Amino acid sequence: MISTLDFAALVLAGIAAGLIGSAGGITSLISFPALLAVGLPAHAANVANSVALVACLPGSALASRPELRGRAPWLRRWTPVATLGGTAGAALLLVTPASVFAQVVPFLVVAGSLALLFERRLGAWHRRRAGPNRLALPAGVLALSLYNGYFGAGAGVMTLTLVLVLVDRDLPTANALKNMLIGVGSVATATILILFGPVDWSAAVPVALGMLAGSRAGPIVARRLPPDLLRGLIVVFGLLLAIDLWLHPSA
Repeated sequence: MISTLDFAALVLAGIAAGLIGSAGGITSLISFPALLAVGLPAHAANVANSVALVACLPGSALASRPELRGRAPWLRRWTPVATLGGTAGAALLLVTPASVFAQVVPFLVVAGSLALLFERRLGAWHRRRAGPNRLALPAGVLALSLYNGYFGAGAGVMTLTLVLVLVDRDLPTANALKNMLIGVGSVATATILILFGPVDWSAAVPVALGMLAGSRAGPIVARRLPPDLLRGLIVVFGLLLAIDLWLHPSA
């Protein structure tokens, strides 16, 4: 059990994490270190964080209604892929040592952040290709949803980059679609972890409460901030997270 002060600190961390994550990505920049700071072991913090992330889905969905209007067919097509990936990632988390994957996590986050930084060039390169790669989007959504289910740090910014390059170049719209993909994948992940893995509810609940509130504001921030400023902030947060994960690996 955690103290009342720790409970309050985790709620505040959840608010900040939900806002940052639903505005662009890097939710775990705040929530995962906060869970470690109140004394949870790395693996338990990872599980609690993954379960709490479910709370970002309803908040960001409500706030992103303008961007999601008319996108139901797209979401019906791709959310099952995200669900499959999230389920597989949670299963992988339960059966493999976290240290095996944690060694490469900082480099994946750096790659995702730099990909977002050069997203316009990547998009131009993609459009210059002779024909569309029909496997790129399903493979990308599946892989990133699996990664999100296993560890998650940096999955938001990498998914945002994927959607910007392959689906929609409008940053608020791409961010809203990213939030839905991450959200449904998180639901699948949390379901597996709740059924088959121990969850520290005393830590997961306050973080989830904060994320629910914070995620309600994130899409509004994404809508109002200049796209280049938002992109730059997400890249900076991503690189900071990569440094933190490199210095303090989850083992």
